[in-house]
Formats: sequence, structure tokens, C-alpha cells
Amino acid sequence: MTNQTIASVLIHVSDVAQALQWYQRAFPQAVLQRLEAFDFDYLEIGSVDLEIVPSDEKVASGAAGSVVYWQVEDFEQAVAHMLSVGGTLYRGPLNIQDGLRMCQIRDPWGNCIGLRG
Repeated sequence: MTNQTIASVLIHVSDVAQALQWYQRAFPQAVLQRLEAFDFDYLEIGSVDLEIVPSDEKVASGAAGSVVYWQVEDFEQAVAHMLSVGGTLYRGPLNIQDGLRMCQIRDPWGNCIGLRG
């Protein structure tokens, strides 16, 4: 493997349009992008593409395994923001190494968003 940068994170939901709107509120720095040739909208957050896709029989929405953790400058502020847009605290907050904290927030479809800072 030559490049180890995360390119995209797929989030499976039952309502893509509603989830795009929610994630834009959750990540106000996100830039909405559109691939016309594929009729596909996604959010760009720095160098990571956040791709909201339909859940199906192969991949349901909800907490089921891997969780992506976003590094935040102000942990308490980030948690408060996520809760203010309709996220719910799922796990934590926990104290971790070097004076940092971490937690998981669930989106309205049950997916977990990790925060670390």
C-alpha cells in the first residue's frame, strides 16, 4: 500500500437528502460537492470526502463496527455542537492519553461519529 491517506468515509442512511442536510449542520466547515455524471452529492471536509449513501440489505445504518474519529480543537464545544443539531451521546466521554478526551455521537440514523480532542 503506497498511500495511507483516508480518501472517503461512507455513511449509510435510509434518507440520503435528509442526511446530507443533517451532516452539513453537524460539520459546518463541509463543502457540498456534486458529481453530475453520477447524480451524486457528497460533502468535502478538508481532504476527506463524506459520502452519504443509501443503506441496504448488505450495509444497514447504525452502530455496527468501525467508527471514524474526528480530531477537534475544542472537545466540549464539538460535543455540544453535535448534540445541538440532533446527535445523541452514545459512548463516553472518556479520558484518554495526553489529556485528551473522546466520545461517540450517534446521528439520527444510528451511525456513530467519533470525536477526539
